[in-house]
Amino acid sequence: MAEPDGTLTKPDLQVTYSDPEPFTVQSGEHDFRFHFSGDDRFGSLIELIDGAQESLQLCFYMFQPDHAGTKVRGALIRAAQRGVSVHLIIDAFGSDAPEGFFAPIVRAGGKVSVFLPRWNVRYLIRNHQKFVIIDRKRVMTGGFNVSDHYFASPQENGWADLGVTVSGPIVARFIAWFEELEAWVNQKGSQFFAIRRMVRDWEEGEGSVQLLLGGPTRITSAWARRVKLDIARGSRLDLVMAYFSPPRSIRRLIRKLSRKNSAKLVMAGKSDNTTTIGASRALYGALLRDDVEIYEFDACKLHTKLLVIDDVTYFGSANFDLRSIRLNLELMVRVEDAELAERMRQAIAHMAAAGTPITREWHRRNATLVNRIRWRLSWFMVSVLDYTVTRRLNLGL
Repeated sequence: MAEPDGTLTKPDLQVTYSDPEPFTVQSGEHDFRFHFSGDDRFGSLIELIDGAQESLQLCFYMFQPDHAGTKVRGALIRAAQRGVSVHLIIDAFGSDAPEGFFAPIVRAGGKVSVFLPRWNVRYLIRNHQKFVIIDRKRVMTGGFNVSDHYFASPQENGWADLGVTVSGPIVARFIAWFEELEAWVNQKGSQFFAIRRMVRDWEEGEGSVQLLLGGPTRITSAWARRVKLDIARGSRLDLVMAYFSPPRSIRRLIRKLSRKNSAKLVMAGKSDNTTTIGASRALYGALLRDDVEIYEFDACKLHTKLLVIDDVTYFGSANFDLRSIRLNLELMVRVEDAELAERMRQAIAHMAAAGTPITREWHRRNATLVNRIRWRLSWFMVSVLDYTVTRRLNLGL
């Protein structure tokens, strides 16, 4: 049901939704393990860190000093104490943990670097990536941060998210990118143009598995350009996206694909940042006119970033919004594999079934003048402001 202001509500019943089961897929020389539940993601992350023998290279947008953050810190300390080379890069704007929280890692022999926002052009950039490289052989990546919310269950209103463990040739590209990030965070000054060059000149690799980047470039980021090309050529789109407010060019491609065959979008019905929900709702009308299927996932908060276009799957850190497409440092893994695409479509259908269908009738009922103004204002806010800022405003419903 919907309140007069357009806010979706459900009867106060116990949440019965369960995350999709984890599964493993082999694609060529690569092995993938997909972790949908917070408990599985957290257990796998700790296990990977505890199992490291030589090196750990970590990059996270958010690293909080809560229970999960303390447990991960403890695992990193143990790794450093047994002689593992540990280097953690965090984004200063995204992480609330004080400097002293990470000091025990340094005392144990590890290294902690801060992707530091400064009061110049560098301040605009957010390192929104999330990945861990273990012994230069395996990578765990996805949309999750190190915080209790990203490992809690749906019954606790934790974030529905995705973590992926991968081994194979793509790991070498992650290593190369981490080393470029290391060099950049150690440089003084803004170095805005240096990171633009890094992103612009990045080579994602050959073959069916590629590492695509995004960052502060003059044009649409490489990952988004590749997505646009796949959508333009494709006949089916299935998407789960926490923050959905892409530019008009991408929305047109989605509508065109829907007219050709089918497009299914699963968006957030719950979030700690309702401004982003309002921004998505501002776009529903035109999408519905072209028969795009839309669902708002409201079993719990949604943070997943996942696209399936025909036989191609994308997963990683990037949202489908202007900040992720034009400014933030992001990474997305592109995998061309029919079996994987089908398995991910099943997972997306599972999430859609737990959501609220957004129909033309829903839109007619809820797109009042007041709500349309609020939604458009939300769209404007998420287009220009950082997630942390819009979260504090929360004006989107």
